[in-house]
Amino acid sequence: MNDQLANVLTFAVLGVMGVRLVTGLRHSRTFEGRSLVVEVLHRIRLRHVWPVPLLLAAVIALATALMMVPGLDWGWWTELGGAGNPVFGSSDATTGTVWEWVIPLVFMCLLLPALPLFAHAEERIFRSGAEGWSPARRALKIVQFGLIHAVIGIPVGAALALSLGGAYFMWVYLRAFHLSNSRSDATLESTAAHTAYNGLIVGLVVVAILVDAVV
Repeated sequence: MNDQLANVLTFAVLGVMGVRLVTGLRHSRTFEGRSLVVEVLHRIRLRHVWPVPLLLAAVIALATALMMVPGLDWGWWTELGGAGNPVFGSSDATTGTVWEWVIPLVFMCLLLPALPLFAHAEERIFRSGAEGWSPARRALKIVQFGLIHAVIGIPVGAALALSLGGAYFMWVYLRAFHLSNSRSDATLESTAAHTAYNGLIVGLVVVAILVDAVV
């Protein structure tokens, strides 16, 4: 693929991501969206926060190992010269320009207010109702949760490693359901854990962007 075509496709992807983030932000400002965001944030406790660094370290370690396997280091976003998740907005196409840090920083500012909404949407798809699933279906959903990230451009090995997060969120969901016998409560509980996890990642990305911009 020539550089010009790669740049065109890169900015097209960034445009789509920007629209999606703006849509999420707008939803977070509606009554329904704001209520859900507040409910999730008020639910987050130490039990949701302290496992996050351990989980993230395990995911990174597994991703590093898997991406050493030929073929598992491939992702369509990296193929275009992107870095990490397209939602972070980092790409070779903007390297050396002011957009190298402006686009990721703007994306993170758009993402943060809607972070619980995106987490809740994924929990509804991949965890809600898991109390009635067979062990095989739960395992399948865990792997699907990881691999869906490959669809949005993350390298296959890294996406598979994210299944560890899916397994953890599944455990949180099932534990909450056992205690409350409520599917909605269990979904909110796993959403809180998911939001705490994503929040740490976004925080680290923002720090990296600011450090890079200053240096």
